[in-house]
Amino acid sequence: MTHDAPLSPRSLSHLSDVHRRVLTAVQLRAHGVTPAEQTEQCRPGGPWRELLPNVVLLHPGPPTGEERLHGALLYAARAAAQAVPVQPTSASAHRPRYAEAVLTGLAALTLHGFSHTPAPDALDRVDVLVPRLRRLRSTGYVRVLRTADLPVPHPVSGLPVAPVPRALADAVAELTDAEAVRRLLTEAVRGGHCEPVAVVRELTRAKLLGRAHVVAAVDSLVAEGRSAAEDRLYRMVRECGLPDPVWNVDLRLPGGPHLGGVDAYWPDHAVAVELDTRAPLPDHRDDDALWSEYARKREHLERLGITVVYTTPKKLRDCPEQQAAVVRTALMASGDRDPAAYVVVLPRWPG
Repeated sequence: MTHDAPLSPRSLSHLSDVHRRVLTAVQLRAHGVTPAEQTEQCRPGGPWRELLPNVVLLHPGPPTGEERLHGALLYAARAAAQAVPVQPTSASAHRPRYAEAVLTGLAALTLHGFSHTPAPDALDRVDVLVPRLRRLRSTGYVRVLRTADLPVPHPVSGLPVAPVPRALADAVAELTDAEAVRRLLTEAVRGGHCEPVAVVRELTRAKLLGRAHVVAAVDSLVAEGRSAAEDRLYRMVRECGLPDPVWNVDLRLPGGPHLGGVDAYWPDHAVAVELDTRAPLPDHRDDDALWSEYARKREHLERLGITVVYTTPKKLRDCPEQQAAVVRTALMASGDRDPAAYVVVLPRWPG
């Protein structure tokens, strides 16, 4: 018995094209293909080929990028998730197809839409996260990364993909080119994929901030993130019809101490806006200490009658109208407050 037409179209009608083209040995058994028949079909010059151990490509040509990603996940997935019933049931329709396997690294970033990563068919290696206790070796083009904390995947094109910050950290762990690292981190923020704080948190967790080229890229990332957040703040004020503030200023008491810098200030209303762009920094300053600095400054300013509105890059991105309403309320309430202390407003110079 031969299998030039590998599997019954009827038995595969519930699968997508790529799932018809790449199957595991377990799945082939479920469709009635014996081990001997599989071996025969995968012979040199035969109609099938072994893509990875126990993963079969059901055509003789090179795999597409989609097939390579699908094959990597099938190789790494828990075996119980690989069996496909001949006739799907309502229960099997919702079973995770790639249980305990998540794409990460450059492959994941490509799927997230990054422009500075190779296309799936050009990747030398595909990184897949699996639980730490899984016994699974890297093989072929698949690199297995064990982790005690398997991230909740984002579905992209039907594939389980690590969130951008985790995928970045796993990619950066293998990169020694400082410019390549900087491009990836910058694109993550400039492209709106995530905020700098999330990226730096993952780099810290992965213990990558001891590498000089990563620290340099993080400096660029933090600057990029603050610039993007300032642009969002300018846009919020303009598009939501708020009165123009003075931007990026230092506040001082006349002949007295420096009170701190703020990102926007309305002198006639004594209302300030400050961006909270805290992130774990390469010098390992404690995040609680950074927040204490914010809190002390806010308390001091409010004792002088100045209302301080804190906002974050994420809030400005996701709900600018809501943030504008908070600022507008503070401006309108200024007439009901006691007059604020007189303060000197000076340009805030970089550095």
